[in-house]
Amino acid sequence: MTNIASPDIIYTKVDEAPQLASVSLLPVIQSFASAAGVSVGVKDISLAGRIIAAFPDNLSADQRQADDLAELGELVKNPNANVIKLPNISASAPQLIAAIKELQDKGYAIPDYPENPKTVAEKAIRNRFDAIKGSAVNPVLREGNSDRRAAVAVKNYAMSNPHSMGEWVPDSKTVVSTMSSDDFFSNEKSVTLTAEQAGAARIELVAQDGSITVLKESVSYSAGTVVDATFMSGRALDLFLADQIEQTKAAGVLFSIHLKATMMKVSDPIIFGHAVRVFLQPVFDAFGETLAASGVNPNSGLGALLDQVADMPEAEEILAAIAAVMADRPALYMVNSDKGITNLHVPSDVIIDASLPALIRAGGKGWGPDGAAADTNCVIPDSSYAPIYDESVEYFKETGAFDPATAGTVQNVGLMAQKAEEYGSHPTTFEIPHDGTVRIVLANGDMSLTHEVVAGDIWRSASTKQAPIEDWVQLAISRQKSDGCQSIFWLDESRAHDAELLKYVTPILAAAAVSDKFQILTPRAATRLSLETIRQGKNSIAVTGNVLRDYLTDLFPILELGTSAKMLSIVKLMNGGGLFETGAGGSAPKHVQQLMQENHLRWDSLGEFCALGESLKFLADTKANDKARVLGRAVDRATQDILDRNKSPRAKVGQTDNRSSHYYFALYWSQALATQNEDQTLIAKFAPIAAALAENESQILEELASNEGSPADLGGYFLTDVQKTEKVMRPSQTLLRILGEL
Repeated sequence: MTNIASPDIIYTKVDEAPQLASVSLLPVIQSFASAAGVSVGVKDISLAGRIIAAFPDNLSADQRQADDLAELGELVKNPNANVIKLPNISASAPQLIAAIKELQDKGYAIPDYPENPKTVAEKAIRNRFDAIKGSAVNPVLREGNSDRRAAVAVKNYAMSNPHSMGEWVPDSKTVVSTMSSDDFFSNEKSVTLTAEQAGAARIELVAQDGSITVLKESVSYSAGTVVDATFMSGRALDLFLADQIEQTKAAGVLFSIHLKATMMKVSDPIIFGHAVRVFLQPVFDAFGETLAASGVNPNSGLGALLDQVADMPEAEEILAAIAAVMADRPALYMVNSDKGITNLHVPSDVIIDASLPALIRAGGKGWGPDGAAADTNCVIPDSSYAPIYDESVEYFKETGAFDPATAGTVQNVGLMAQKAEEYGSHPTTFEIPHDGTVRIVLANGDMSLTHEVVAGDIWRSASTKQAPIEDWVQLAISRQKSDGCQSIFWLDESRAHDAELLKYVTPILAAAAVSDKFQILTPRAATRLSLETIRQGKNSIAVTGNVLRDYLTDLFPILELGTSAKMLSIVKLMNGGGLFETGAGGSAPKHVQQLMQENHLRWDSLGEFCALGESLKFLADTKANDKARVLGRAVDRATQDILDRNKSPRAKVGQTDNRSSHYYFALYWSQALATQNEDQTLIAKFAPIAAALAENESQILEELASNEGSPADLGGYFLTDVQKTEKVMRPSQTLLRILGEL
């Protein structure tokens, strides 16, 4: 849905709070950018937009829309690409189903999501939907590796205005629990492909009688690609979960499980379903056949299970059994104790990279059913990355929380280009249907990646191409040279995949004569050293793979800044373009709920401001547009002013919200442009705008707050009504008139 044929900058339409905020902010950006001859277009990568684009044959001509994600996927391979990417929904199955229902209610003939497809047609529909689920957007757009760090203005503000930190005590009962065997970490095998092995491979399951089921017909690998294969034992997982439930009850703490069912869209919903089933094991033992016959799928969570049971003839008996089991189990970590929403209700509600950093920041406390904070058993079944959280918990037990006013910062250089290390969010993860041997048959017939599995095991494979690995190492060298601070490759030589990466990393560092500038440490050791470093007020660069990039760029910012939504995230696309990401959207649903209830949006667009400044300066370099550079520098000044003058959104009605923060951003941006000394035409253009914005401050703020405290009608959640949303998010006619004068 681009609104300009070939815009200089693409701004993405996404979901929830970030999208609502963009309805207010984007007109400001477009108006200001036009003064420098810069066009800003829009592409729709929202969940609703992607669903609509996937089913054109079901829709009328006026309902159809282009596949903007596919178009952006091609654009990011272009040297002139300049994309500002806001956080979008990485949909779990319940979110996808809710979005489908809303679209159907709006008159879109989207088919139902087939949870258990049987016919060829149902399987084809399921395949279309599965391409939308989970982290479907990021792998398409991330044609480069990640450079994430706290913007200078944001870090300065956080140190001057430190956020609260919970108290850690040495006798805290909070622990991180993980499997010690038969998980993805322990069963991993990895190889780097030779030229002879490269080409089309297939993934097979060979039964004990010799019959072969092809799990994946063709996977294309290039020479030099690191290919991994591993599995988690379903039986071992169930035994582990049952043991953790008993240990949690004995310890008198909350039980919680922390996964990422959005990014790991195949494996983690299955693991989550195991947790639901084991927690309610006596119920499934007594009513398993009845529940299955009614279509109950524990992978969808306790919330969906309770809804389905309520409509069954046996509802009273089954609900009583569930209540009895829940009363006998340990108390559950709560997503919303007021509404009775537990950790096990919805798979996408407890996302590990948001939930665990928040718990660690809070002194190891989670919220229990009684609404009180309590120590927690944080269960992370796979031990691949659990050590970073375990070490953090143990470190803070020993040392107490650090002071954000004096803490340094951990930057991140992350390997993610061309779908690197996309564990679980791609079509090479399977729940094993029967006992046998899974094997990857490479192009030359080699079968070095094989595993003996049984029904119910979760097998997965991922790959990482040579060029992204080499680009990642070079980016790390560049960042270390620029900052000169401690730099650590978070790699464990005892892990199969990491050992293959090190075959690339160490020679490249040696050839560049910078081996002495980097340390190579296991994730556990790197966590400890990084925490010690930032406690001393020093900085560190974490050079990590894709999943750790995702986890660490929430963990450290939440500890250092109080949030991960304010990170500067630059993806240097491998073909020369730029992708500028704006932060995390994990809190977005709560923000939307508040807006709909009391017309106050507390979403902070600071990440968008930071990305915009970098995007404009990048455009200045790539298209020799000096005015764009002046605009970008002025954005940086305006961002600093927003922070220094405390004009970021706050939580309550009557305080600054997202819309009034955007007004101040426009005011400070125009003032910065009116007082710079680099471009006289921009001074002439923005001096009257700055004056008008300042003179009309009280009128604009009054108009922006005119409906605060009352419910806001957006005309939808996943697909809001355009006119209703604009009425809510652009209520100041005075502001619109002044911007229109640009």
